[in-house]
Amino acid sequence: MDHLNLQILLAGYSVHRKPFHSIQPDGLDSHLIRFQTAGRCRTRIDGRLELVEPGDLLLVEPGEPYELRIEAENSPLGETVVNSGDYHIFLSGDWVDNWWKKHTRPKKIRLPLSEGILGAFRQIMLEQQRISNPSPEIAEYYLKILCMDIDRNLLQQPLPTFPTYLAHQIKSYIEENAASPFKLEDAAAHVGISVSRAVHLFKEAFDTSIIQYTLEVRLNMARERIIFSPLTLEHVAESSGFPSYNYFHKVFRKRYGMSPKQFRLAARGSGAAN
Repeated sequence: MDHLNLQILLAGYSVHRKPFHSIQPDGLDSHLIRFQTAGRCRTRIDGRLELVEPGDLLLVEPGEPYELRIEAENSPLGETVVNSGDYHIFLSGDWVDNWWKKHTRPKKIRLPLSEGILGAFRQIMLEQQRISNPSPEIAEYYLKILCMDIDRNLLQQPLPTFPTYLAHQIKSYIEENAASPFKLEDAAAHVGISVSRAVHLFKEAFDTSIIQYTLEVRLNMARERIIFSPLTLEHVAESSGFPSYNYFHKVFRKRYGMSPKQFRLAARGSGAAN
C-alpha cells in the first residue's frame, strides 16, 4: 500500500462543556468524518439545522458549507448544561476521494456505539499522537477498516426512501419539542407537508400515531424527572409538555399502573401510597 495517497491530517477527540458555534460557509479544505459519542449538538444539512446525537456519524466533503452548534440544554435535574463529545478525523488523498465517490451516502449516518467502531477511531487517534512513528501505515489501515465498516453498516440498513425520511424528520421534531406544547400542524409544517400526509407517513413508518408517540416521549421524560429530579409533580407535568396536571395524572396512571406520587415513592424506596 502506498501510504502517500491517503493523508490523515488530524485525528482527535473533543469534549465541549461550554457553548460552541462554528460556521464555515466556504467549507473545509479536507474531508471530515465526525462521530458523536456523548451529548448532543446540531449541524446544518441541506440548509436545515439538524440534531446530532450519540451514534450519528457526519460525512463532510471539501468545499461543502459546514456549521456546528453546541448549545446549553436542560438536564433531567432541571440544570442548564453543555455536553458534547465526538471523535473527528480530517483526511485527504486519492484513496479517500475514491472511497467517498464509491457510494451515495447520506451526510448523516446512524452507527452503533460498538467497540469495533469506537476502537477504530481511538486507535487512529492514538497512532496520530505518536511523536515518533516509524509505521504511519498502521493508522491508515485502521482508517480503511473504519471506512469499510461504515459502508457495511450502511448496506445492512438501506437508505430510507423519501417518505420514510420525512417520517424520521417528524420523529426527530417530536423528540426535540416534546417538552413544549405543539400541534400536528407544527410537526407537518416542519417537513413541509400537509397534516393528513404527515399522519399517514408516520403511522406507516412507525406503526403508531404522532399523538401516541408524543405521549410516550412525554411520559418517559416525566418518568425520568419524577425519579431523578427534585421538581414538584406539577412542575414535572408542565416541564414535560402536558397541558394540565389532571391530564398528566390520568395518562401516567394508565401507563404505569400507579399515580405519579406513588411512582416517586416506590422509585425512591418509600413504598408509601397516597
